[in-house]
Amino acid sequence: MLDLVRVRFAPSPTGHLHVGGARTALFNWMFARKEGGKFILRIEDTDLERSSMEFERQILDSLRWCGLDWDEGPDVDGDHGPYRQSERLDIYREHARKLVEEKRAYYVVYDKEDPTRELFSTFDYPEEYARKGHPVTVKFKVLPGKTTFEDLLKGQMEFDNSTIEDFIIMKSNGFPTYNFAVVVDDHLMEISHVFRGEDHLSNTPKQIMIYEAFGWETPVFMHIPLILGPDRTPLSKRHGATSVEHFRKEGILSRALMNYLALLGWKVEGDEIFTIEERLQSFDPRDISNKGVIFDYQKLEWVNGKHMRRIELDDLKREFVEWAEYVGKTIPDVDDEYFLNSLRICREKVNTLSQLYDIMYPFLSEEYEYEKDYIEKFLKKEESEEVLKEVKKELEKLDNWNMEQIERVLREVAGRGIASKKVVFQLVRGAVTGKLVTPGLFETIEVLGKERTLRRLERTLRFLKDL
Repeated sequence: MLDLVRVRFAPSPTGHLHVGGARTALFNWMFARKEGGKFILRIEDTDLERSSMEFERQILDSLRWCGLDWDEGPDVDGDHGPYRQSERLDIYREHARKLVEEKRAYYVVYDKEDPTRELFSTFDYPEEYARKGHPVTVKFKVLPGKTTFEDLLKGQMEFDNSTIEDFIIMKSNGFPTYNFAVVVDDHLMEISHVFRGEDHLSNTPKQIMIYEAFGWETPVFMHIPLILGPDRTPLSKRHGATSVEHFRKEGILSRALMNYLALLGWKVEGDEIFTIEERLQSFDPRDISNKGVIFDYQKLEWVNGKHMRRIELDDLKREFVEWAEYVGKTIPDVDDEYFLNSLRICREKVNTLSQLYDIMYPFLSEEYEYEKDYIEKFLKKEESEEVLKEVKKELEKLDNWNMEQIERVLREVAGRGIASKKVVFQLVRGAVTGKLVTPGLFETIEVLGKERTLRRLERTLRFLKDL
C-alpha cells in the first residue's frame, strides 16, 4: 500500500458530466479505494459566464449515481471545505503576491480603452492605474531551460521553455487562471497523484514551473488517452449522446456503465462483465493503455443487458422502479410475486431498462394497446375470431396451468387447420400483450395466469368486433 494516496476529480460545472470525465473519476476513485487513500472532489467554477449551480448539482448527482463517493469536497460533513474555487479567491491572490515578491511573476497594466493592449509591466502593484480603471493582470515569468517530468503512462516528458511565453495566472477580474488555481489547490489539498485526460498534457509544463517557483513537490502525473468517436476524434455531441445523465435516462444501470468505462483503456483479465468492487483489488493504473479508445454505444448496451440478466431479481426490480421514478414513468401496482415473475422472463429479451418498460408494461396493465402490425397482419384475418375463440375455450378447460399444458393446447388448435401455426401463435401473443415481440409465448401465458389470460382473450374478441 502506498503512503498518503490523495487523488482528486475536479469538474467544471459548465455542463452535464461527460462519460470521459466519469471514466477519469472512476480511475481516480479505484486507485484511492484500493490503496486506502482519499478521493477528493473539487469544483473548478472560475469560468463565471458558463458555470452554474444547476450543473454542479447535476454533476454531483451523476457521481453519486455512478457510486463514486468522495471523502472530501462539497456536501461532505466535517471541516473539509470550501472545495469550490470561487470560494478560494483570497488564497490565490495571496499566492500570486508571493510569486511577485520572489520576482517569478509581475503585474501587467492594460489600456482601459483597448484591454488587449499592454501598457507596461511592473513588480509593484500599480494601484493608481487600477483605481483609474485600467485592467491589471499577474503574469508568470518563464525561465530559460527545459521542463521535464515522468508521466506514469507516457514515460519521460520534456518541454523546451522557449516554446512557452510568460502566461497570465491572475485575470483582471481577480479570478485565477486554470493553470495557477489547480497548482495551488493540488498543493494545499496534498494531492499525491494527478490522473487526468491527455488533453491536459500541454498544461503540465506550465504547472510544473509554478510548483518549482514555490519550491513545492510535484505530484505523480498520468495523462489518460481520450475516449474517441468512430471517426477517432474526441467523443463529442456530434457522435451522439455523451453525458452520464443521458445513459441513466436511457435505462443503463450504473454498474454496467462503470463496467464499460473501465474496459475503455484498462487491460482487464478474465470475463468482461464485472462490478467495479469485484475487480478493485486488481486495479493498477499502469495497466491503462496509452492508446485512444473508441466509445461503442452497442457494446455498452450489450454490457448492460448482461448485467440485467446477472443481478438478483429483487435488485433489478429496485433499479427498475428507481429508474421509472427518475424519468417520470408510471409502473402499475401489481402483486410482488407476479411482478418478479414478469420481470424474470422479460429481462431475457432486452438490454436496457427503457426497453424493459416497453416489453413489460402489457404484463402490468390491462390498458395495453394493440400494435398496428398486429391488427393489420393478424387480427384482421378472416379466421382470427375462430382461432381466438377455440384457444379460449380449450384454455378454460385447463386445471394444471403450466407451460407444458399451455403449449399442448396451442399446438392442438394450430393443428386443426383453421390457420397456420405462426398465425395462431401470433394471434394469441398479440391478444394477451398487444405486441408481436414478447418473451416466449408459452411462458408469457403461464406467467399471466389463467384468469388474466382468459380476460385478455375476451377483451381482444370484443375489440375485434368493433374493428
